[in-house]
Amino acid sequence: MLAIVCPGQGSQTPGFLTPWLELDGVREQLTALGQAAGHDLVAHGTESDAETIKDTAVAQPLIVAAGLVTASALFPERDELDATGAVLAGHSVGELTAAALAGVLTDQQAISLVATRGRAMAKASAVTPTGMTAVLGGDPDEVLAALEAQGLTPANVNGAGQVVAAGTLEQLEALRETPPAKARVIPLQVAGAFHTRHMAPAVDAMAAAAADITPANPHLRLLSNAEGATVADGPDALQRLVRQVSNPVRWDQCMETMLALGVTGLIELAPAGTLVGLAKRAMKGVETLAVKTPDDLDAARTLVQTHTA
Repeated sequence: MLAIVCPGQGSQTPGFLTPWLELDGVREQLTALGQAAGHDLVAHGTESDAETIKDTAVAQPLIVAAGLVTASALFPERDELDATGAVLAGHSVGELTAAALAGVLTDQQAISLVATRGRAMAKASAVTPTGMTAVLGGDPDEVLAALEAQGLTPANVNGAGQVVAAGTLEQLEALRETPPAKARVIPLQVAGAFHTRHMAPAVDAMAAAAADITPANPHLRLLSNAEGATVADGPDALQRLVRQVSNPVRWDQCMETMLALGVTGLIELAPAGTLVGLAKRAMKGVETLAVKTPDDLDAARTLVQTHTA
């Protein structure tokens, strides 16, 4: 069984979409998605510097657009994707990419919704100085206890010994000064405490935008960040996307579900690498591939054929 996964914020790097523009139709696809998002995604994916694409309002539509472009290159017709019977999952903002690939949203709906999400989360982040810090290693119970002691939220429980703490800058500094035993604490280059109560205003903005969308039921098995469960109902999937903004991401449970379903091959869409890294540590025996550039497409097609029932 095949899994196709879509990365979240922080996976983008300057110029990462440049090689994709060599493919026929990609510039036009990115231009159209950018118009729906209110951003020049061609420029941001090829010319903008790291500081510019770190901006939440820019990063989120850029990442979703990248996933849609990669998927279109791998599966020129969505029927070809449906025929794989793949499991789809996205990490944080990548859930919108996955929802579009599953047919819950159109590409235009997904990019419009993520543009609202990015702007609203950027605005919420400006209210109080907040951030996120990766905690790598250590005893899982001790790590969670250390976060609780500082009033921090385990915003991303990623599995493979990685938890991302989120909260105020003062709380994160306190964690840095007194880290859990045998754990490394690494500040992340994000502009807010995503997937926490600090994002509550963004939930309201997402709900308002989602009210204009009539979602379809997924064509493929779609997993939720909330607890790794399969979501079979379109309206439920859309509401989960709304609530996800202020709720923790349980990627560890998504990977557990993939293993339980019998996933044997996993492809990560661009900007790829992070989720494959987690899968290599937590999903032993599963063949993985990060599709970073068009040079990876032939290998991806082979992996699709190998792991499609």
